[in-house]
Amino acid sequence: MRKRTRPGKLQRLGDVLEKVLKKQAVPLPSRDQELITAWRKAVGQQVAAQTFPDRLRRETLYVRVSTSVWMHQLQFMKQDILPRINALLNHREVKSLHFTLGEIPPIPASPGDAPADGPVRLKARDRKMIEESTARLRDPELREIFRRVMVKEISRRRLKESQDR
Repeated sequence: MRKRTRPGKLQRLGDVLEKVLKKQAVPLPSRDQELITAWRKAVGQQVAAQTFPDRLRRETLYVRVSTSVWMHQLQFMKQDILPRINALLNHREVKSLHFTLGEIPPIPASPGDAPADGPVRLKARDRKMIEESTARLRDPELREIFRRVMVKEISRRRLKESQDR
């Protein structure tokens, strides 16, 4: 009979499942959108880009932070953030904030961020410039990446120009 070994550090089942699903490229369930939206409004765009409200448990909001510098700064901002987040959350109250270092998922685009009439069409001179610029690149994968970046940037600029008018 083999001797049983003791398991290592115990992990939450949810954390284990999340890792397995992520490795298998299975889409994870959507996060608490109300919490994410309230957090983004309460702290502003700059702070929201460096943080992610992970979960609200027992009146404590757990927030992932990108760096220790941001975590330190947010410690000083706690008392300013709490009333703002409570004003935005319906039927829930946050009494404390807990910051941990962690991976920050990309900020999902808000419905207002997308152009109403679809992507901006590039002008002929823009397409020509992109083709001329990318033709010099020998690596086909790099050429395609560079082309997509240029198309996206030029489209963004054209959209901004049309909105400014």
